[in-house]
Amino acid sequence: MGTIKKTAFYECHKKYGAKIVEFAGFEMPVQYEGIIAEHMAVRNSVGVFDVSHMGEFIVKGKDALAFVQKVTTNDASKLVKGKIQYSAACYEDGGIVDDLLVYNFGEHFMIVVNASNIEKDFAWFEKNKFGDVELINKSDDYSLLAVQGKNALNTLQKLTDVNLSEIKYYTFTEGKIAGIDAIISRTGYTGEKIGFEIYVTSDVEPSVKLWDAIFEAGKEFDIKPIGLGARDTLRLEAGYCLYGNDIDNTTNTIEAGLSWITKPAKGDFNGKPKVMSEIENGSKRKLVGFIVDGRLVARHGYEIYNNGDKIGFVTSGNTSPILGKNIGLGYVEKQFAGLGNTIKIKIRNDFVDSQIVNIPFVAKD
Repeated sequence: MGTIKKTAFYECHKKYGAKIVEFAGFEMPVQYEGIIAEHMAVRNSVGVFDVSHMGEFIVKGKDALAFVQKVTTNDASKLVKGKIQYSAACYEDGGIVDDLLVYNFGEHFMIVVNASNIEKDFAWFEKNKFGDVELINKSDDYSLLAVQGKNALNTLQKLTDVNLSEIKYYTFTEGKIAGIDAIISRTGYTGEKIGFEIYVTSDVEPSVKLWDAIFEAGKEFDIKPIGLGARDTLRLEAGYCLYGNDIDNTTNTIEAGLSWITKPAKGDFNGKPKVMSEIENGSKRKLVGFIVDGRLVARHGYEIYNNGDKIGFVTSGNTSPILGKNIGLGYVEKQFAGLGNTIKIKIRNDFVDSQIVNIPFVAKD
């Protein structure tokens, strides 16, 4: 076991009373005042997430684009400078290595990966490297804050000369926030219409300066720090997949509902034969959203049934603070995946009725 890391914001988390847990090799805040209060702060105004544990890889060289095309499922040739793309990396058998973001800086690409997959992903990319490609792991060099919610722009605009309203969804720019050089992007993992990610140096002093400046600027909006607990309930309401729960090396992008980031027409890429088979022959199972009848929560790994037969399993489940209902995601055999269908989830010793519904569970306003 390696040494557990701390982000540059660790003392900030302690100052705000965070409950700290080990996550992906880091000491991270799981909650501050409580998951529901933090969840509602993002939905109603603005919240700040420390996501410095995420991984960042730089891809350089003449063959950088060809490399990105080979190791990801989306069509990176469509990316122009300043654009971002949601994508996935797959093994040769179609299993998902990770879901990720690709940033086009013009002279190079940056790939942002999940914190728990940094070492695995980097090793996989190194194994797939060819031609004139330089791959650099810069994960320890960045501090990263996500500022999400309808008052995110109003908060951050006080701290920069960059016109944040011009940063469209899935684009980024470079500028200064609170006088600190930053990459400013707009993607989001909460389902909010407005939100930004701010990448700065991982040095503690400028990182803490950024944190303090954001909280001072957001004071009038009752800005709050948000932990991993609310990050999970927010992403689940938005119907976003979590690697290790909803997608992993045993799932493929088509059955996971990620066909929109899978572009076979672009040419060859890892896992393409499996993808083509799924598209041409149809997936045997499908990731669906469901709402549970009653007060019990369907947790990861719980079995799903129809007429006494096991037809699938739950991948994510929690309570939706917005809906006041228990929601979840899970894989079911395709013939049972229709909207409105009733399924039964085995929760403890009960078989609890649940209805398959559209995702996202909570739409953007």
